[in-house]
Amino acid sequence: MKSYTAEFDDIPGTRVFTASRAKAGYELNQFCMSLMKEANRKRFKENERAYLDATTKMSEEQKQAVLDRDYNKMIDLGGQIYFL
Repeated sequence: MKSYTAEFDDIPGTRVFTASRAKAGYELNQFCMSLMKEANRKRFKENERAYLDATTKMSEEQKQAVLDRDYNKMIDLGGQIYFL
């Protein structure tokens, strides 16, 4: 029997935002929410890597996806589409 998540993973070109993706992407989504404040956006623009290292607990893979602006990867790593 397929698990609920596996049931959706084989739809070509589709990424379903499941509870496991939400859990994996918590820190990434917190980072996105932090950019709602102008001061944080300014700090991020000044030195993106330093901001990510100082203010988030994202995985290195998540940080690299942000730096690369790889939105599909961010979604794969739990990024919530509305935050991205």
